[in-house]
Amino acid sequence: MVPVRDGVVVNVKVTPRARQDRIDPPGPDQALRVRVTAPADDGKANAAVIALLAKSWDLPRSAFSITTGATSRRKRIHIQGEPAALIRRLTTHTAAP
Repeated sequence: MVPVRDGVVVNVKVTPRARQDRIDPPGPDQALRVRVTAPADDGKANAAVIALLAKSWDLPRSAFSITTGATSRRKRIHIQGEPAALIRRLTTHTAAP
């Protein structure tokens, strides 16, 4: 997670067509692992990733935007909001078990 002026940027590695929708802790590359059942066709996986993150972190979908990697498994997602509050919330929800 990288704080920016109007929110945070999260590095994400997406696995489309997974068995279930879930968020795994960051891997060795520090990218959050997100698995979605949606295929990578016509942006369906991107929409599923945003929906899953928004629901899991209790944030509005409108706060999320994919800044880079829209057609790649590796994405940078910008989340709008107050950076310190977002980092606290996201750190709590992405901590390894």
